[in-house]
Amino acid sequence: MSLQPSFTANPPAKPGMPAMANDALDIRNLCFRYGNTTALNDINVSISPGESVILLGPNGAGKTTLFSLICGLFAADSGSILIDGRSLLKRADALAPLGIVFQSQTLDLDLSVEQNLMYFCALQGIARKEARARITTALQRMDLSKRANDKIRTLNGGHRRRVEIIRATLHAPRILLLDEPTVGLDIPTRTELIRYLHELPERHGCAVLWATHLTDEVHDTDRVLMLHNGELQLDGSLDQLRRSTNTSSIEGMMQHVISQ
Repeated sequence: MSLQPSFTANPPAKPGMPAMANDALDIRNLCFRYGNTTALNDINVSISPGESVILLGPNGAGKTTLFSLICGLFAADSGSILIDGRSLLKRADALAPLGIVFQSQTLDLDLSVEQNLMYFCALQGIARKEARARITTALQRMDLSKRANDKIRTLNGGHRRRVEIIRATLHAPRILLLDEPTVGLDIPTRTELIRYLHELPERHGCAVLWATHLTDEVHDTDRVLMLHNGELQLDGSLDQLRRSTNTSSIEGMMQHVISQ
């Protein structure tokens, strides 16, 4: 099986064409508290179209809270979040350029693969003819064409995850959020999905923000963000972080952050 990226978001500009001005995601001075506990403190992150960004941090670091704020599930105490230049506080359509794959399954088990995907397209305002064309292409590239009419509950974990990734990309998002997308998958499926997800930014210009605790999912070309105690402790390429922490392994970087 060879998975091929199934959508075109905003590919890199051709020679002579102006580059897009907006960051895919722009977070400024973001703070959030649970009661008296500070979950996130003064987070500042900008992610450009085409960037692959890995979000790391120990349990309780603030990764889930950050994703919940970006998705609009929580409202920040202070600061701002802009998605493709759209403010969550000021625009009702701010989440439109966002694709999301949650760690927990969110598919309807009693609908077929195609029904789940058609329903999502309808919510996104994609016309039925266009939706069917996109779904057909995506299922072919994800090697799921023969499963189109199967109910989700009959699929294994790897197939369900592929359907969720297809769903998250059908509307050509500017940024794709991935929350532990490979947890629980068998090794061959996990390996193929890691490769597939890393190809999306380069091929189609979308940004990817990928939360994981599995360090082997980080590639040398990725930008790494590391949270600890609600603060952004590290931000850079692996080479930059190796130099700044004087350690060669991601586990060593994590320990360096925790020990500060």
